[in-house]
Amino acid sequence: MAASRNKSPSNPAAEVAGFLETRLGPADVVCVGLSGGCDSVALLHATAALGLGDRLCALHVNHGLSPRAGVWADFCAALCARLGVRLTIESVTVDRASGLGIEAAARNARYAVFSRCPANVLLLGHQRDDQAETLLFNLLRGSGIAGAAGIREERTHGGLRVLRPLLGLPRAAIEAYALEHGLEWIHDESNDDTALARGFLRREVFPLLMRRFPGGDANLARAAGHFAEAAGLLDELAALDWVSAADGEALRLGKLRTLSPARQANLLRYRLRQLGWQAPAAVRLSEFCRQLQMAGADRHPELLLPEGRMHVSRGLLYWEPMK
Repeated sequence: MAASRNKSPSNPAAEVAGFLETRLGPADVVCVGLSGGCDSVALLHATAALGLGDRLCALHVNHGLSPRAGVWADFCAALCARLGVRLTIESVTVDRASGLGIEAAARNARYAVFSRCPANVLLLGHQRDDQAETLLFNLLRGSGIAGAAGIREERTHGGLRVLRPLLGLPRAAIEAYALEHGLEWIHDESNDDTALARGFLRREVFPLLMRRFPGGDANLARAAGHFAEAAGLLDELAALDWVSAADGEALRLGKLRTLSPARQANLLRYRLRQLGWQAPAAVRLSEFCRQLQMAGADRHPELLLPEGRMHVSRGLLYWEPMK
């Protein structure tokens, strides 16, 4: 655990209050995703001060990846008891053989728990430094506009609204708030593991970048915001294309073929996001679009994905979930 008596003024409480004021209705039930780290602890503390009463709860996901995972869960339980916030703790098994990498597999397991969240609004403690790291990480992976948009301030996950009230604040301001209020938090040793991609970026790359480009973290986060605007426009275009080409839950292949290759791929990615499916690599999606464009009436192109398959039948493109 980390704590200090040093004080430094900061405004996460005002940030959270202002952010939620225009986004919460009187019937909304709010859950804070509580890892036990500084950001989520500060977020819970600031949210608890809003007087939501029984409309506020917390959720801790025990991934079981650290030998101290049980200690983290106990810490979260003690914190919630002090704040008078009811806590749900769920243990998951991370699929190490998924081929996604341990970080992505843990995220998938975590979001599976979030989908059962006992609330309709979920607050997560991502902040500006996370945004900058995510942008750089996604660019290095060759992500497109959606990946470059980084972490969204607000999005939906099934029927759950996911909000990130601290996304505009730097990590230093949040730590200052925690110290100012005498809060303790858990230090996740995996954040120091440079064998993991994010640990390497955080410990090795970003300190070097910030020495050479002071304020670069804020500029990267700002760039992610610009990409998010562009991604939003592409979603609006895809929504229009969907309305014009949809036949129920399928797409008319003839109408899809009238779109440019870029608009075809954009529409298919949009539909996959709506379904909660992961989009394939750009080269696979482009090849599938080529097959859709060239296929004769006797051909039935299909694209197999972890969540199911996209396939053509009788002039319509369908999405069939994996059974």
